[in-house]
Amino acid sequence: MSHPAAPSGTPGGPRVVIVGAGIAGLACAARLLDRARSGRRPIRLTILDAAPRAGGVIASERRDGFLVERGPDCFITEKPWALDLCRRLGLEDQVIGTNPDCRRSFVLLKGRILPIPEGYQLMAPGRLLPFATTPILSLGGKIRAAFDLVLPRGDARADESLASFVRRRLGGQVLERLAQPLVAGIYNADPERLSLRATMPRFLEMEREDRSLILALARARRRRARPEQGVSGARYSLFATLRDGLQTMIDRLAGLLPPDALRLGVRAASLTREHSGWSVATSEGERVSADAVVLAMPANAAAPLVREVGAGLADALGSIPYGTSATVNLGYRLEDIPFPVRGFGFVVPRSEGLALIACSFSSVKFEGRARAGTILLRCFLGGPEAERAGPGELEGAVREDLRRTLRLTASPILAVTSVWRGAMAQYEVGHLDRVERVEALLKRLPGLALAGNGLRGVGVPDCVRSGEDAAEAAATVVV
Repeated sequence: MSHPAAPSGTPGGPRVVIVGAGIAGLACAARLLDRARSGRRPIRLTILDAAPRAGGVIASERRDGFLVERGPDCFITEKPWALDLCRRLGLEDQVIGTNPDCRRSFVLLKGRILPIPEGYQLMAPGRLLPFATTPILSLGGKIRAAFDLVLPRGDARADESLASFVRRRLGGQVLERLAQPLVAGIYNADPERLSLRATMPRFLEMEREDRSLILALARARRRRARPEQGVSGARYSLFATLRDGLQTMIDRLAGLLPPDALRLGVRAASLTREHSGWSVATSEGERVSADAVVLAMPANAAAPLVREVGAGLADALGSIPYGTSATVNLGYRLEDIPFPVRGFGFVVPRSEGLALIACSFSSVKFEGRARAGTILLRCFLGGPEAERAGPGELEGAVREDLRRTLRLTASPILAVTSVWRGAMAQYEVGHLDRVERVEALLKRLPGLALAGNGLRGVGVPDCVRSGEDAAEAAATVVV
């Protein structure tokens, strides 16, 4: 038996239902509340999430003197939306940057941990001398990469895989030993399938504007050397986090919500249109009427909810693939570590044949992550290993890989494994065409908006922006 909620348009104000209480859904709610306050017009919010806690993949906990991030542990400051949200939430004093004394990263190559050349940026070198002298590439690999200086521009009209782009501009060795492992640490995806236009458009812009990536990065470095510096980059470094963990942002956002707005452990089952708005059916048999609905969730999870209101939209959302990622946090005594930890961590090329994708020296990268005399390592896995294995198997695989790569044989004093199934959107070639189709179909459904990592960015700042954009779309109907 269904139990309809109070109809929209009552003196309590219009209602917005947000499905999903991750960072995108909570950022959406905060923006709607801000708009309602500034316009002095009441609004009713209902936020549904099937999980027992808010935050989605953002989850921080203190355990045995360690600060463990089960999901993402930081956000990029070049994209301003997460940093701006922290300021609005009064968390600016919580924002910390990376350790300025250890800003180096490494790559595993044939069993050796080698420093990534200074100035190298994801797919291309920003400084020639460190790149020319790195042992990561052979002489032939470096000569092939130098062809970027004379190669013509590619076809700017066609979408291209990230792997194809790097191979075309800089050669296969740069792709295999540097670009692939670095990009995998962000997108946890196959670069042969990733859309360059959807994931790393700035490199496409470099080719279009400067022709050569090497020349473009060199020119950008000279511009940065001038007195004017970006405020966020100068103060916080490229990556930032919160002193007490990213969960602090979630807790602050949840604390802004009106009483009873957040309903955890409640799954949305279907979505239908009503003559004056929308109706969300829950797995408990309840029907919640709304003037607007925001689906702040993975695109492929939103697909079945919209089947009744738009089969084309459901098909478009369902065509966006998602992958699984896993994080294994391991705490050790410093005396048990047989290698110098003077850097942020290392990435692992697929050609090394390990389960491990990357290992971050978390307590070196950010202060306050481990008690004195200890170190916290964050290890990342993906692909078939993360899909099939259980937490114990994943921890065992990581420890075996650390034994082989770092000669780390001691038992950890802390081990926390987190598996996020179907959480990572995969922006494959043609992704932006799918996004444009989704957005065109949404225009036919006023009062319905989408948020999350499925369309235009997978990081924390992108999800914040998506939630705030969805709030603006909903506000055109209700506020």
